[in-house]
Amino acid sequence: LKKLVIKNFKDRPKLSENYTEDTWLKLRGAVNAIQNSTSIKYNLEELYQAVENLCSYKVSPTLYKQLRQVCEDHVQAQIYLFREYPFTIISLDNLSFLKRMNRCWQDHCRQTIMIRSIFLFLDRTYVLQNSLLPSIWDTGLELFRTHIVSDTAVQKRTVDGILEQIERERNGETVDRSLLRSLLGMLSDLQVYKEAFEEKFLNETNRLYAAEGQRLMQERDVPEYLHHVARRLEEENDLSVQHPFSDSCLKKLETVLLFYLFFLGLSTLLDENRVTELALLYQLFSKVKGGLPILLQFWREYIKSFGSEIVCTPEKDKDMVQELLDFKDKMDNVAHNCFAHNEGFINAMKEAFETFINKRPNKPAELIAKYVDSKLRAGNKEATEEELERILDKIMIIFRFIHGKDVFEAFYKKDLAKRLLVGKSASVDAEKSMLSKLKHECGAAFTSKLEGMFKDMELSKDIMIQFKQYMQNQSDPSNIELTVNILTMGYWPSYTPMEVHLPTEMVKLQEVFKLFYLGKHSGRKLQWQPTLGHAVLKAEFKEGKKEVQVSLFQTLVLLMFNEGEEFSIEEIRTASGIEEGELRRTLQSLACGKARVLNKTPRGKDVEDGDRFNFNMDFKHKLFRIKINQIQMKETVEEQVSTTERVFQDRQYQIDAAVVRIMKMRKTLSHNLLVSELYNQLKFPVKPGDLKKRIESLIDRDYMERDKETPNQYHYVA
Repeated sequence: LKKLVIKNFKDRPKLSENYTEDTWLKLRGAVNAIQNSTSIKYNLEELYQAVENLCSYKVSPTLYKQLRQVCEDHVQAQIYLFREYPFTIISLDNLSFLKRMNRCWQDHCRQTIMIRSIFLFLDRTYVLQNSLLPSIWDTGLELFRTHIVSDTAVQKRTVDGILEQIERERNGETVDRSLLRSLLGMLSDLQVYKEAFEEKFLNETNRLYAAEGQRLMQERDVPEYLHHVARRLEEENDLSVQHPFSDSCLKKLETVLLFYLFFLGLSTLLDENRVTELALLYQLFSKVKGGLPILLQFWREYIKSFGSEIVCTPEKDKDMVQELLDFKDKMDNVAHNCFAHNEGFINAMKEAFETFINKRPNKPAELIAKYVDSKLRAGNKEATEEELERILDKIMIIFRFIHGKDVFEAFYKKDLAKRLLVGKSASVDAEKSMLSKLKHECGAAFTSKLEGMFKDMELSKDIMIQFKQYMQNQSDPSNIELTVNILTMGYWPSYTPMEVHLPTEMVKLQEVFKLFYLGKHSGRKLQWQPTLGHAVLKAEFKEGKKEVQVSLFQTLVLLMFNEGEEFSIEEIRTASGIEEGELRRTLQSLACGKARVLNKTPRGKDVEDGDRFNFNMDFKHKLFRIKINQIQMKETVEEQVSTTERVFQDRQYQIDAAVVRIMKMRKTLSHNLLVSELYNQLKFPVKPGDLKKRIESLIDRDYMERDKETPNQYHYVA
């Protein structure tokens, strides 16, 4: 066979220049005839053989170049079917323009296939061996794209015409679907579909369904609206079957539909808590491919947006916690009853709550602590014990989302101390139930000080039983009954000591108790805190005898009227030693409140300099024991800052302890590994910059040192 091939090759006549030129003229004539849709003068087999002969004698490069030039000249001339020289677009209606474009494209494809069949030998030898050269078919596509479709005016007219036909079909008109299918296929084959058509198509779809969604939300009720959405989705699916949209375009189209036709409805349905319609919405999303993940994303974003408005609006601080609880109940109901207990939606809700509730550091934790205080305080008649337990359970769910739980602990401890010391706790069982919940959630270390406070109160009761027995054995028993709470300083909030002038009988009784207590517990130190003390006084009015339950400061003021009939504010301040702001609030509660046991001259709601006070003998009240509440000073900004600063200081101590603990165990550690270990151990949010400051502080105090050669490495100093 090899010998036969060599023999045939040798037997072929050597091609002359005239033969080559004549053959090319013959081929070019055939190409022109194909392009002009006229009859070809030569036999196709003869033309194919001529191409093979030229290729066999290394004329392929010239032949390929000449063929490309002929095709390019023809395609360039086709532009005048669509526009007049040089810039004006030809005057045709959109449909006629599209038909002309389609006819031109179909002719071009048919001609290119015919030309390729003649030049097949060239395509499969020379072109195939040169990877940088496009095939004859690809060359035809490139020329049509470059000279026809990439023309700015022609491309705009073509795309606008296609979009117009699609919009007509969406509006229920009959259109030539085969024409649209062919033109969309053309854009895809020419690789201009994405840049020339897809973006404009999606923008038009955005515009159409945004307007339609807004209009229908106002015109129709929600169920009818949702059914319309379902019908629209079916229509778009049918449209995608009829027309060759790209896969990526179909996905984006689906997303556009879901966004404009569903999200507008989703926000409204969630705002109005339309449970039945939300369930229908979930079913619609379930039927659409990729629908549930999109609904999940909108659900998550809605919760973040709505929750952020609650948390980040200072004007709503007063009702923030109640609004959060109501919002959580509402979202739980939707997740369970409308979204079929879908685990993904429940987890997305938890993630969204955790995100928005920590957008505003510290404040939600502080307000949750105060909300718990309002529910556990005596006088709260809003709920039974069972309802209170349910409220506490709901609060714990919100509490779990908070990162800075130590802020909650600081404010909770301050409020718990007031409830225990002033006897304002609604229920010891409810207090211990809350403590148990916190312990279960955060561990024993979190509640150790809180438990210590309860332990102090119980020990104090035992001590007072012993003290009463002790007093009965005294030769000179006092006519004042004293009750003392012994508080371990490390467990309780710190209180600023305030020196006041107590009556001689009280001072004497304090000394008796001090002698009794230190006799049993030597080495301990007692520090009296008058700010939280209270007393029951016996008073005589014209109406008869009464008992008045008052704070220690109120007691000191009232006892002065045993010694005189009238005093000025300056005289009371000097005699009692009470700080001015506290004294004004005390006098206001006694002379300007509901139970006015003192008269103020001149009359008024506020206590001013120069006011004078006298005992109100005409005071009347239906009860025998009257409780006169101290005017509570609202928690000042300074107090809040002070509590927050104490939390910050505690955090610094915890960071220092964690660093030393880690370094003591690991001996040598790089900065990044140390920071990573700290994030694993610390239970509150902390910035890398703060960690770096604490590390530098420990280096300065010789707890650790930097490596001399690698500054980013630390060594523990024993």
